[in-house]
This record gives sequence, C-alpha cells and structure tokens, in this order.
Amino acid sequence: MPIRAIGNFYGRSSIAAIAAVLVVGVAGGAMIMSMERGKGSRKDDDAAKVKQVAEQPANTSSTSHANEVTIDDAQVKAAGIEIAAVAPARIASVVQFPGEVQLNDDRTVHVVPRVAGVAESVSVATGQPVRKGQLLVVFSSQQISEQRSALQSAERHLEHVTMVLQREKRLWEQRVSAEQDYLEAQHAVEEAEIRRDNAVQKLRALGVSLSAKALNRFELFAPYDGIIVERNLSIGEAVKEDTPIFTIADLSTVWVEVSIPAKDLPLVHVGDKVKVRATAFDAETIGTIAFIGALVGEQTRMAKARIVVANTKGLWRPGLFVNVEVKATDALVPVAIKNDALQSLGTQQVIFIRDGNHFIPRPVTTGRTDGKYIEITNELAPGTRYAAANSYVIKSELAKQASEDGN
Repeated sequence: MPIRAIGNFYGRSSIAAIAAVLVVGVAGGAMIMSMERGKGSRKDDDAAKVKQVAEQPANTSSTSHANEVTIDDAQVKAAGIEIAAVAPARIASVVQFPGEVQLNDDRTVHVVPRVAGVAESVSVATGQPVRKGQLLVVFSSQQISEQRSALQSAERHLEHVTMVLQREKRLWEQRVSAEQDYLEAQHAVEEAEIRRDNAVQKLRALGVSLSAKALNRFELFAPYDGIIVERNLSIGEAVKEDTPIFTIADLSTVWVEVSIPAKDLPLVHVGDKVKVRATAFDAETIGTIAFIGALVGEQTRMAKARIVVANTKGLWRPGLFVNVEVKATDALVPVAIKNDALQSLGTQQVIFIRDGNHFIPRPVTTGRTDGKYIEITNELAPGTRYAAANSYVIKSELAKQASEDGN
C-alpha cells in the first residue's frame, strides 16, 4: 500500500475513534442528568405528600385521617379526658386592675390618752387581739388628780348647801325665817349642782372613771374589738395628751384600693360586686365597690376606687397586692367551648373533635372569653363533641404518632 494511502487510512481511524468516545460521553452525561432529575422529583413528591397530610382538613366523618388519634372509651377514662358538646354560653368579659389591701379606716382608731401622764402598766402587745372594754394601759396624771379633786369638792359643797336648804325650808314653813332666806338656799343648791355636773362632764370627756382608789390614776380601755396593729408606749414613759399610743384595727373587713384609668371609669359603679384575687397565693373573694373618686389625677389620669371586702378568716392582710376583676360586658354567644380544650399545633389553635374512637384536630378562631368559656367565631356546629379537659394527652399522642410515621 502506498504511504499516502496508509496515512489516510490511519487518519480516518483516529477520527472515528474520537467520535465514538464523544458519543459515549454525551450518552453517559444524559443518563446521569436523568437520574438526578428522578431523585429530585421523588424528593418533591415526598415533600408534597407530607404537606398534604399536615394540611389535611379535619372533619367529623368516620373516614380515617393521617392526623387523627385513636383512643377508645377505656383509654379516655384512664387519661381523664373530659368529653363535652359545643353549646351556647353566657360570657362575661372582664377588665383587671391592680390593687392593694388596706386597713378599713372606718374601723381603725388611733388611741390617745387625752391627758398628759406617765404609763404605770401596759397590758397589751402588738398583734394581740382585744375586746371592747379591755384594759390597755394604766396612767398616773396630775391633771386627772386635779379633776377628781374638783369633783370631790363640788360634791361636798353640794351636800352642804343641800343641808342648808332643808333647814331653811323647815324654818320658813314654821314661819321662823323669811322666805328670802329659803330662796337663797335653793339657789345655792342649784349652783352647786351645776358645779358638780361640770366636774363630772370634764372627767367623762377624758374617758376617766369618776371614782378611783388613787386620785391621779386613770385607765384606758379598748373602744371596740380589734387587733393591736401598732403600739408606741413603754412602761414609765411620759406622754402628752395627743400622743398616739395604740392603733387598733377591726380586720373583720378591709379595704382594697385600686386606680381606675379614665377610659375604664364607665365600667365601674358604686355598689357593683367585683372579684378580688391575691397575687401571692391562690385565693379569691367578692367585694363591693364603696367609693369612686370624683377627681382624676393630673399625672396618672386615674381615679381612686375603694372596695370593701369581708375578712372574717383574716386571709386578706393589709399590704397584700391583689388583682380586681370588673365585669365589662355580658353576652350570650351561640358557640362556645371550655378554655381548657384549646391546644396549639404550629401556628394554629385547635380543639380535638371526637368521632367514634377517633380524635381529629379542628382549627378554630376564638373570640370573647371569661376565663372559663371561650367563644368560637368560625363554623362549628352546636352539639359537636370535643375533648374539653386533658386534651394535651391527645396532642402528645398526635406528636408521637407523627414522629413514628416520620421514621
């Protein structure tokens, strides 16, 4: 074969080999791309299926759903799940104000001696309950000594002029003395009685007994039943007549003082019943609004309100912080459920509808509430049975079921 022919032959062979390699490469690349597209498509399909299950609408039919939980009657009872029916309810919405328990000023007294003196003995201590008329303290006082001396002098003088009057009356009746002498004696008795009565009234105004073994001694008694909430006196201490030595409070009733914003003043009225809740512990009671301030504070833009609360058990101690709930509106709503039935799934609030042995989450839109019942504003048929209490058990089972399905 000629050399040129040999060269052409080998040239054509090389070109063919290169072309074959290119064809194989292109075919391989196409196959790889096809496989990758297949994998991506399967992933998208799987994601779509998960989304479809998660977004599957709940209903009360007996058809099986991926997001339902099967719990039979025995399990419902064991878990303490309460079943109730959707029904109308009267919902009273409330507004809440912070407040503080205070002494009832109408039943609190600051005891003062009303005369200067020195404490000889003190019979009560801070925190001690006292009864009306119970002895609190014994004082010695020069002023009391002078007042009792004046009374005794007036009584002796009255006795003397009374005897003179009786004698003058007999002499006048016997025509021995003139009538003028009898009239003068009668006038002297009247003046002596006035003097005696004046001395008695001075002692009574000081709260001092009219008679005592010692002229300078006087006793101070409790004005009514209560508790000694403050004592500012020690034995041997000298006090002035206006020194507050005891504060006695009747704690059978207390006041709760709250500040009401101007915008909420139309909601409160004297005589209304309100709920008072303690913030430090679990306790509540009912009080009555007794006073609403006529002025609004320039800085706070609030008015003071006072609530009277019965405190027979001593639970509501002055200084305790509380919340006061005032009824704002009272309306009958056509569809309501118990507050405890609500659960959160993602960003949605749901209740669990019962269909036979199945519980199906049903998204709901809520409205007004009073803390016990809550209004449902989206479509939910009255009479629908739902988990009203311990519904968190169903939520936990749903989460467990979703986790197992994911594995």
